[in-house]
Amino acid sequence: MHKLLLGYLPASHDLWEKELAENRFKYAKLKEELLLSPSDFSRRNGEVSDTNKQCTDSDVDGPLERHTISDEDHPLKIGKASVWHQFFQFTEIAEQIDRDLQRTHPDMKFFSGESTPSRKNREAMRNILLLFAKLNPEIRYVQGMNEVLAPIYYIFSTDTDEQNAANAEADSFSCFVRLLSDSVDHFCQQLDNSSVGILSTLSRLSELLKANDEELWRHLEFTTKVKPQFYAFRWITLLLTQEFDFQSVLRIWDTLLSNPFGIQEMLLRVCCAMLLCVKSRLLSGDFIANLNLLQHYPEINIEHLIQVAKDISPHTSSFHLPL
Repeated sequence: MHKLLLGYLPASHDLWEKELAENRFKYAKLKEELLLSPSDFSRRNGEVSDTNKQCTDSDVDGPLERHTISDEDHPLKIGKASVWHQFFQFTEIAEQIDRDLQRTHPDMKFFSGESTPSRKNREAMRNILLLFAKLNPEIRYVQGMNEVLAPIYYIFSTDTDEQNAANAEADSFSCFVRLLSDSVDHFCQQLDNSSVGILSTLSRLSELLKANDEELWRHLEFTTKVKPQFYAFRWITLLLTQEFDFQSVLRIWDTLLSNPFGIQEMLLRVCCAMLLCVKSRLLSGDFIANLNLLQHYPEINIEHLIQVAKDISPHTSSFHLPL
């Protein structure tokens, strides 16, 4: 269902098998081209001189044939044209990804620990994030993308269909790209002040709260001066993955992906609902109390939160919480 909602699969079920096969093949080729070291890539593709092949096949003893390596392909060549330079420049990014993956849901054996399955899962997620970074040089990898990827990879890896589960890495990559395409500008600092940047989105959240509860909006905006960027930056960029337990996140994501308003629009409604659901505590709190409350959001009935979000009016102040 998630593959369909994210546009990874076409509406026609008859086309699914063909579409999956093509996308999985494309992912395998991308991994081969971008994640293998240049030497491994050369060996994989059999780029060995005919002279060397003859030498290997020969029964005659003698000195080994030395291969000719161009300046651009030498591992010690640091010029920007070198394929090794391009390979090594992502080493630091790969190390950051590894550190972040070690911290991804440490309470879940699926992601954490040194068991063979958990290490395999982290390796697959590492491939996805590193490949995304290489294909998007202006953004690369931003801390927190691992948290956005985690629910997708978990859902696909635990698919009851064995073939789908076996191809979770390839399918997760494609769906991760599609999911981020709707919010990738939030990760780009150069766009923070643009109409598609995170500050514009935070402003939309503030406007949505004002339209639905001006009293609460005024209290946060003017009385306690708790601005959205102090608490909602993480909510929005990480799609609420850090605010609730994992199963609750999966339930919220079902709503985000299936809602006709679109992911970002529904995300803002859920964020606004989070404020409305703790209104009484916010109205009685000062700057420090409110900031702490919103940065460490309390446990809540997720079904109630989702219903509040669905009932929010995007343009009017007609929404009221039931007493």
